[in-house]
Amino acid sequence: MPATILLIEDEPAIQELLSINLQHAGYTVRTAPDARQALEQIQQVRPDLILLDWMLPDQPGIRLARQLRSDARTREIPLIMLTARSAEQDKVDGLEAGADDYITKPFSPRELLARIKSLLRRRAPQHTPDPIEAGGLRLEPDSRRVSGHGQPLSMGPTEFRLLHFLMTHAERVYSRSQLLDQVWGDHVFVEERTVDVHIRRLRKALSPAGLEGTIQTSRGAGYRFSIKHPS
Repeated sequence: MPATILLIEDEPAIQELLSINLQHAGYTVRTAPDARQALEQIQQVRPDLILLDWMLPDQPGIRLARQLRSDARTREIPLIMLTARSAEQDKVDGLEAGADDYITKPFSPRELLARIKSLLRRRAPQHTPDPIEAGGLRLEPDSRRVSGHGQPLSMGPTEFRLLHFLMTHAERVYSRSQLLDQVWGDHVFVEERTVDVHIRRLRKALSPAGLEGTIQTSRGAGYRFSIKHPS
């Protein structure tokens, strides 16, 4: 599933240029020209990454960054600050406000795309096209293929996304509500028990390769992908 990037930039020419390049790179792009509209966008759909211009017409981008980092719903969203300010103190201020990266204008779209890919790989690996191999499983995001011990495995799109997220966060336990936010999106309202149904389907899809045990239940806490599964 391609990452959704929210581009907060008030200059139409820059917004259009970056949007086109991001779309060509395979990302879903949403745009906002100011902080108010950015917050409205985030209420509708939680983005997977935010590109935030320092100079916005209604408030400084650095103030919006602090606001996003103070909200539990947006605290973990990867954020890159875009700015013409190049002084060392400005960079320090941007990073201390919560930016994960800082890129100074003018910059090439190629450099920005490289920064985005690097940040997603660190902070949200489920949104990168990199193949994953663990516990006898191989998952290829681009081709939507999964194999277990070399045997092709068939599963539905939701089970694929669920497996992708769990594999990229191996050994970590996620609650049902966390999985709903990460796999379904926090703008989708479904019952938490829906996760249990898809976990059962995922285990069934992995069973022909004998790998259903990689999806483990942590009683009272949630689910995890573990390579320390029973043989």
